[in-house]
Amino acid sequence: MTPRTPITLVTGPLGTGKTTLLRHILRTRPAKIAIVMNEFGEIAIDTKVIEGKNVRIAELGGGCVCCSLVGEFEAAVNEIIEKVAPEMIIVETTGLAEPEALVFNIQEALPQCRLDGVVSVIDADMLVRFPELGHTTRLQIEGADILLLNKIDLVQATQIEPLETKLREINPTAAIVRTERCRINPELLFGIGQEKKIARPEHQHQLEFESFTFSSDKIFSRDCFEAFADSLPANVLRAKGFIRFPDGAQLFNFVAGRWDLEPFETSETELVFIGRKITALKSAIVPALNECAAKNDEVRMTNVEGMTKPK
Repeated sequence: MTPRTPITLVTGPLGTGKTTLLRHILRTRPAKIAIVMNEFGEIAIDTKVIEGKNVRIAELGGGCVCCSLVGEFEAAVNEIIEKVAPEMIIVETTGLAEPEALVFNIQEALPQCRLDGVVSVIDADMLVRFPELGHTTRLQIEGADILLLNKIDLVQATQIEPLETKLREINPTAAIVRTERCRINPELLFGIGQEKKIARPEHQHQLEFESFTFSSDKIFSRDCFEAFADSLPANVLRAKGFIRFPDGAQLFNFVAGRWDLEPFETSETELVFIGRKITALKSAIVPALNECAAKNDEVRMTNVEGMTKPK
């Protein structure tokens, strides 16, 4: 009998560190891994971040894998198994996905696979700043076999234990692992063997968030862009993508007021903004970004004119 391919679900709210966890796994675990990525937004930023690794990626965009993309998910998994025969499949869901619906789909529609476990990534800093949990976040915590309490470096040491207590009240059986930037021994995440038999869930998935994208082939003023990131309105919960500066391109990650940049090779600026009722803000955000490109052009022209003035 052919062994069934293990599937690990990586879930958690927007911006908690799911893609960071995938990057860590790919760096530290030598295995034939296939990844199915489901992103919220028109540009597949996370897929591009993972690209180039020794891994097969199937991309599901334009909807949520736990409802509107269920058929595409099954087709992607079947194609991966047929063409790649991976040792394992990791599914990174959008931050809006409800894992129980996807677990049911795996057990009902993918007999050649088995659920190995559900890993939920939880942002400690967000949990401190926004203690009221939404319906989807609660389901992501309830459905986990392992809870990664991530970004513990952004909260006070005395706050961590109360956060763990809160998570245990919602899910008393999951293992809780504290992490910074999702650095964890990957062996702890696999071979869990937590295959579940669940009834069809009452799935009432309602999208609370909107998104829009921005693309440009221009170079941006770094000072201007950093001021822009500092001034993003509270409606913007998540922003991510690539931004090109005069000294090189950077990967931009923004979560509820906190943001960082890290070097990343790209030939184009591509950004995704996600939040509540933020499409109305597009008319203000896009001109602000264009202004940062214009400021860089002004600086460049001033430098050129200074170099060409006769002495």
